[in-house]
Amino acid sequence: MSVEVFYVILFFVAFLYAAVGHGGASGYLALMALYGVAPEEMKPTALVLNLFVSLTSFIQYYRGGYFSKKLFIPIAAASIPLAFIGGMITIEENIYKRILGILLLFPVIRFFFFKNVEDSDLKSHNTTIAVVTGGVVGLLSGMIGIGGGIILSPILLLLHWTNQKQTAAISAAFIFVNSVAGLGGMITKGISFTGDMVMYIVVAFIGGLLGAYLGSKKFNQNVLKYVLATVLLMASYKLLLTKA
Repeated sequence: MSVEVFYVILFFVAFLYAAVGHGGASGYLALMALYGVAPEEMKPTALVLNLFVSLTSFIQYYRGGYFSKKLFIPIAAASIPLAFIGGMITIEENIYKRILGILLLFPVIRFFFFKNVEDSDLKSHNTTIAVVTGGVVGLLSGMIGIGGGIILSPILLLLHWTNQKQTAAISAAFIFVNSVAGLGGMITKGISFTGDMVMYIVVAFIGGLLGAYLGSKKFNQNVLKYVLATVLLMASYKLLLTKA
């Protein structure tokens, strides 16, 4: 894969993820893994990109009035400290890639099989379940170097706590705070970034900015979901069943 192709794909990964309310770390990690970036550089690099893209996405969905602070607080309160702890844990490279490949299947399942929850079907959240969910997802997020939105989103929809755009808003905020916490944990163990970090940020930020705006206001969400799910399924196959 040439450098030019890498940046084109990075742009579209950021664009598609932001359009559906995600930061894109799982996509960035899959892309970097296929490109041969070392895992110790992949994790912090993906989380930094997450910060820019998820914040951009959150702002757009927040302005649209889709954010539920009442649900977000118990989830984030548990996830932040455990994401920090997870960031301190190192996983062997081959195992890391297999876990990442499995995690990529979460958004694939969500985008292909989870229909949008109608407002009439929404239920009040259970605080205990929200705290436990946030803690488990936060720990896993810190370990792998993702924000956790790809895991949290299908859970919120399955429990009927949020509709599609409310899910996007909460996931974007969740991804941002977990990315900060995960990076904090990694810093305690020593951290290194890819030498092309600045260019990664520029490309991902532009893609995320455009995707968040069009996703929250213009685009058909179903079309975006199916395109992103197909791309992630291919990446998951590569990581799980071939020598990435």
